Amino acid sequence: EVQLVESGGGTVQPGGSMRLSCAGSGLTIGDYAIAWFRQAPGKEREGISCISSAEGDSMYERSVEGRFVISSDKDKKTVYLQMNSLKPEDTAVYYCALRRSSNCVLHEYWFASWGQGTQVTVSS
Repeated sequence: EVQLVESGGGTVQPGGSMRLSCAGSGLTIGDYAIAWFRQAPGKEREGISCISSAEGDSMYERSVEGRFVISSDKDKKTVYLQMNSLKPEDTAVYYCALRRSSNCVLHEYWFASWGQGTQVTVSS
């Protein structure tokens, strides 16, 4: 059974940076993709970035492209989300999720394994 654990959330001022980590266990073989989602109060959960185990292909949702960077360390079985130039509208609970396919998508329907989430608050 795959388990994902997010860490690195907290409070940061607008314009600041933060790095989230998603540590995976129970994943042994096969291609997969890991994505980051977020859910702000009163809003639907949205996919913001994804990275594939195949060649490390990645994709970003428009609102974070150019500010956020997704990366992976296969030896540590960890995916990172480096968030820069943070804005108050980035405030949300951030989740990582895994799908058993190397194709990156940003819709939650395609992801079967989820972490518990970590709160990110951008506020002065």
